[in-house]
Amino acid sequence: MTLEHLIKEKHGTIVDVRTHEEFMGGHVATSINIPLNEIQERLEEMKALPSPLILCCASGGRSGQAEHFLLQHGIDCTNGGSWLNVNFYQSLQNKID
Repeated sequence: MTLEHLIKEKHGTIVDVRTHEEFMGGHVATSINIPLNEIQERLEEMKALPSPLILCCASGGRSGQAEHFLLQHGIDCTNGGSWLNVNFYQSLQNKID
C-alpha cells in the first residue's frame, strides 16, 4: 500500500521521529512525536498504536532507521520520508474531505 493510499484511507498512525524541538517547529497536524532515541524505551507504546505506523522525520534517514528497528520487532510500519512529504498528502486529503 502506498503512502498516499494509507493517508487517503486514514490507516495507521503518523509518527514523527524527529526531536521534540524539531517537532515543535512544524509537524503534520495529526502526527505524534516519538523521537528516534526514545523508540526502544517506548516500544510497547508503539505496539499499541493503530497500525501501520507511518514514520517521518526531516529527510527520511531517521524514519528509515526507525522502520528497520520496528520491523525487527514485528511492528507494521512504513518510512514516509520527510514530514513535509507526509504533510503534503495529508493536506491533499483534507481538501478532499
